[in-house]
Amino acid sequence: MTAHAAAARVPPSLLGMALFVSSEVMFFGGLFASYFMLRGTSGTWPPEGSIEASLVLPSLLTVCLLASSLTVHAGRLGATIVLGALFLGGQAYEYAELAREGFAASTDVFATLFFTITGFHGLHVAVGLVMLVTVWLRRDRGERGPNEAVSYYWHFVDAVWVLVFLTLYVLR
Repeated sequence: MTAHAAAARVPPSLLGMALFVSSEVMFFGGLFASYFMLRGTSGTWPPEGSIEASLVLPSLLTVCLLASSLTVHAGRLGATIVLGALFLGGQAYEYAELAREGFAASTDVFATLFFTITGFHGLHVAVGLVMLVTVWLRRDRGERGPNEAVSYYWHFVDAVWVLVFLTLYVLR
């Protein structure tokens, strides 16, 4: 293999991440398909008595994640980690506020989907944070593949949040 061919070769970590993100697209696609199927077959959506969530906190969380996409793209992993942690903290706060108002996963079908979709997204953010911290701690190794792979994953998580935000908060 020539030096040019070796340099042009896609690192295994990037290929692996591309395959993983593809499977995650299908996973979230199934969640969104469930949401829209149930929404389309329900007479009233969200069901009567379902809580009206404020847009203020979710909007701020959206800004955090969109900003984190910029910081990860710029290679500022420390800032990305802080923004991701702020997002998770904000999501935990929102869950606590919703619980105080009596909104739980067992409230109705909307609530079940709300907590399932946002919960799985939050889990993906947490996994992304672990990957970011790992890459950040190993930053002196100068490995291109893992850094890019984690960046791709983080952009995916951010893109999914935009869909979650639009679907669950804005369009309801």
